[in-house]
Amino acid sequence: MMMSLGMFVFSLESLAYQQLQRQTDWRHPSTSRIGAPPASQFLGRGEDEITLPGVLFPGLVGSVRSLDKLRDMADTGAAWPMVDGNGYVLGAWVIVALSETRAEFFQDGTARRYEFSLKLKRVDERRVDQLGSNASGLWGLL
Repeated sequence: MMMSLGMFVFSLESLAYQQLQRQTDWRHPSTSRIGAPPASQFLGRGEDEITLPGVLFPGLVGSVRSLDKLRDMADTGAAWPMVDGNGYVLGAWVIVALSETRAEFFQDGTARRYEFSLKLKRVDERRVDQLGSNASGLWGLL
């Protein structure tokens, strides 16, 4: 297991990302002042985003169904707990974008190669109303 997002497990069998890019922002708005430099105030943490780019080779590495499962999760609008392969809990994350590029086609139009990029945004895990649950009916798809 490389990482899990809710009950979805990233691995060579399902979907393996090649990089994990994380960007965290902190808010420092400023106010103009007459005769002095702008005044800046620290307001706390801002957005926290993760991008997971990778390549999928159906039949060799990964499953095309994994992309569908992630789309189904995103359709719920729910936040999902993320845990890395070492057991470190990274918080609750929502799926904000999934891009897919198909290439290297068989004669019937089936792609041999899928490049993907999954974009996630961290949400306040104290908001339990945003968390995905078994009641959503999604777990039967995973």
